[in-house]
Amino acid sequence: MTELRLRATLEKRGPAAAVVLTDEQVAALGEGRKVFPVTATVAGHTFPGRVARMGGENLVGLNKAVRTAAGVEAGDEVDVVLVTEDAPRTVEVPTEVADALAAAGLRDGFDRLAPSRRKELVRWVSEAKKDETRARRLEQLPEKVRALL
Repeated sequence: MTELRLRATLEKRGPAAAVVLTDEQVAALGEGRKVFPVTATVAGHTFPGRVARMGGENLVGLNKAVRTAAGVEAGDEVDVVLVTEDAPRTVEVPTEVADALAAAGLRDGFDRLAPSRRKELVRWVSEAKKDETRARRLEQLPEKVRALL
């Protein structure tokens, strides 16, 4: 686990804001990797993030939800702590989702998806407000997983 502390101005990048890192900072943090997960703390708010190379820049993106939780916007100067993650990210899979995947023979395929994709699919099913909607989404889940494999 490697830690990097810095003070940075959040830069506007599309609809998001980002912490821009130098190649030297990324090399010290990621040992030559171009994309890797980090636990990021910005203005005291901690969230799972990713260092990624986009448009020739090294970025840690902050979507609207993260910016709102941290109380920051593009243009703000903030304290940033980035910590590399050695353990793989896990997604808690509810029983009903696990059962639907197992019945379709897709649990192994689902587990090979990127953590962000798994989280997105679980959230899509779990956030259904009505039982009928949840049941319909569970029926559609195998098709969505197959499309991603």
